[in-house]
Amino acid sequence: MSLDLSAINSYSNYSTDTASDSTNKLEETLKSDLSTATEEELMDVCKDFEAYFVEQMFKAMQKMVPESKDNVSASTRQLQDYYKEQMTQSFAEQATEGGGLGIAQMLYEQMKHNYNME
Repeated sequence: MSLDLSAINSYSNYSTDTASDSTNKLEETLKSDLSTATEEELMDVCKDFEAYFVEQMFKAMQKMVPESKDNVSASTRQLQDYYKEQMTQSFAEQATEGGGLGIAQMLYEQMKHNYNME
């Protein structure tokens, strides 16, 4: 029985594109004029930033874990990387649910003050 892994390259490209897209989207949002945003939109931006920050923190922590010395093919490694990326994003989003780390709330309060929304 053989397993066709030809689609793995598309998964790998998707993972890289998704990471770039989320970073670019966040950068564009933060560069935009948020002075006309509603309080809900402002809080969403702050939560997105906190999730991105936590995701980057998780990725830095993952780099400290030694790589497995298993002999796996490049395509299998790409598939593992894809799922690890998805898992990391999911964990970051879950970590920021509710109160999260409090970064989003602090940013929100500061941005409300800066935009005279109080």
